[in-house]
Amino acid sequence: MQAVSKSLGKVEQELTASENDGSVSEGFQKNLKSFLSIAEAEVRSLASLYSEVGRNADALSQYFGEDPSRCPFEQVVTVLLNFVSMFKRAHEENLKFAEIERRKAEREAEQQDKLRNSPSKKELDLVKRDTEAGFPLKFFRSAEAPQR
Repeated sequence: MQAVSKSLGKVEQELTASENDGSVSEGFQKNLKSFLSIAEAEVRSLASLYSEVGRNADALSQYFGEDPSRCPFEQVVTVLLNFVSMFKRAHEENLKFAEIERRKAEREAEQQDKLRNSPSKKELDLVKRDTEAGFPLKFFRSAEAPQR
């Protein structure tokens, strides 16, 4: 902020110096006066905003238990920037973890479906026993089926 105010002061010095040049620099003086009237208003507005941001930064550092006189504006902004970037990174990691868990749950559900649709051990043992015994026709109890 000081650099902006200092530069504006230099422009004012240039305007004062150009007044000694006479009619040669009348156009320059006219343009510089126009610029200065706008620039001074902008610098006042900027100074007001800068002051408000400083008060907000002090209030923020005080809110988090820091001494505003020992915690300059730049440090407050740096801490906030680091917090936001770490928060975003943690959020992305959480999304990735949730996606991994969702896929894992889908695979487990597919495996459960396969297990439900596949024959049980008891059914497999019965088929094995019947195969070894030569397929007795006990499953076909209809009138047409011959019995052994």
